[in-house]
Amino acid sequence: MRSRRIKPDTGRLDRVVAEARRQRQTREQGYRDQALRLLPWVCGRCGRSFEQSNLHELTVHHCDHNHDNNPPDGSNWELLCRYCHDNEHSRVVDNDGRGVDQPDGAGNATHRPFDRLKDLLGDPDKPSD
Repeated sequence: MRSRRIKPDTGRLDRVVAEARRQRQTREQGYRDQALRLLPWVCGRCGRSFEQSNLHELTVHHCDHNHDNNPPDGSNWELLCRYCHDNEHSRVVDNDGRGVDQPDGAGNATHRPFDRLKDLLGDPDKPSD
């Protein structure tokens, strides 16, 4: 028995992807405009201030990393310059790889280089031979 291969409708897939991108861009533009009206034009990490001419370098960071959580009071937003925003997301990706699940992103060190140092140095009260 021969099976018939059905050709995928790449045109339909392209339309779905394009529509999803349009919706995301519309949603992002909405909360970006809101955040720029509510918050001062200063990077929340490095403190760099922005003007109309370089405002395109200021991004909206979602504190809980959920881009669908956009409360009207802006409590989930933080304005960051593009460099600090990239750094923030890089830290999250790095910690995800380590399996770290702590709110501040700090993991527990597993390597203890000075663990046996006391044994190696010996007892300071004991006279040496």
